[in-house]
Amino acid sequence: MLSVKITKLLKNRAFISVATADFNGQPNAAPKFFLKLENNFIYLADYTIGKTWENLKVNPCVSLSFMEPDTLIGYQINGAVEIIDKGPEYDKMMSEFREREVDLSAKRIIEGLYRGRGHETFELTFPERVVIFKIKLKDIAEIGPRGDLRREKV
Repeated sequence: MLSVKITKLLKNRAFISVATADFNGQPNAAPKFFLKLENNFIYLADYTIGKTWENLKVNPCVSLSFMEPDTLIGYQINGAVEIIDKGPEYDKMMSEFREREVDLSAKRIIEGLYRGRGHETFELTFPERVVIFKIKLKDIAEIGPRGDLRREKV
């Protein structure tokens, strides 16, 4: 079952690539901050100044993608997005977002010290206006290194 494999792979991921299209079909792809996968929903954090946010207001469909570097297997997750920008669910997700933001910044500092080389910036910084993308999973595809494809509905 692909969804179990996806859950394991996403646990340690900080960012995931998100592809959207505007009303006229003009594509856009950009990395977004991965919060969690829970009950067939993926939660991402993003700021409200980008093309992704603009596209999702007129076309709530997304395609997420990432690759497992050890196996060279790629994954595509398609779904529909609900933009959450206020309320109790937003407050809960923002609390989790702030916690993950601090954890990732600390991890980057420790890894930089361990390797003996720093990063240009250690902190993750987001503008004040952040929204949460709640993505209802519809289907998942696994693309093997030789082009073999497995797809399943969620």
